[in-house]
Amino acid sequence: MFDKENRKQYLFVIRELTSREIKRKYARSYLGILWSVLNPLLSMAVLSMIFTQIFSRSIENYPIYYLTGLILWQLFTGATNAAMTTLVDNKTMLIKVKLPMEIFVLARVYTAVVNLGYSLVAYVAMLIVFRITPKWTMLFSPVIFVFLILFSLGLSYILATAYVFFGDVKHLYSVVLTLWMYCSAIFYPVDQLSGAIREIIVNNPIYNYIACLREVVMYGTLPSLPEIVRMVVWAVGMYIVGYLIFRKNKNNIMQKI
Repeated sequence: MFDKENRKQYLFVIRELTSREIKRKYARSYLGILWSVLNPLLSMAVLSMIFTQIFSRSIENYPIYYLTGLILWQLFTGATNAAMTTLVDNKTMLIKVKLPMEIFVLARVYTAVVNLGYSLVAYVAMLIVFRITPKWTMLFSPVIFVFLILFSLGLSYILATAYVFFGDVKHLYSVVLTLWMYCSAIFYPVDQLSGAIREIIVNNPIYNYIACLREVVMYGTLPSLPEIVRMVVWAVGMYIVGYLIFRKNKNNIMQKI
């Protein structure tokens, strides 16, 4: 994507933009970055109190079941929501500084990855608290995260492009995310569903990543071949489509901004 000569310079810019985003996000917070650790824990506590009794018979270690889905969901939504407005937010830099547009999208996605790192601290702590036995299949977890990040990056390119021309995309996407969340089986078991809604959820790319992570962390099994194929196809396909759309509209974006 970038020339080798400029790669180090661009990586430095991405790190600086990421640092700026994190400082701005927690600028008025006394706890600062600690919220990245506390947020998933508080969400897990609230949802566990509500749903543990309902799903306790069908889901063992329900808090971990929910937290596993939440960690991936927050990575996805954090990356795509932030990246969507990045070109408009940084229009001054785009006009005055000669930098590839991709850098601004990459920086927002990378910020979400950094926040994921802090959330994983809470996640690992909860695995210890609930006595989840370490399994060799957990070594497959980074693969799942990488493909979800690639999927999120592809969608981020599409959203960032669309937002430049249609500001209402931000509001529409929030509605889509609400529906998407309920179709991702973050806090309920898919086994209790049947018919068309079950097929929609099973073929939902985000659910596929969540199901794979639950398998390798909670159940000690590797994802099935169809799950791995879907994981790869969704990630690579979304990235290629997203980047092609983004690259095709670069000139139009600069004219619009």
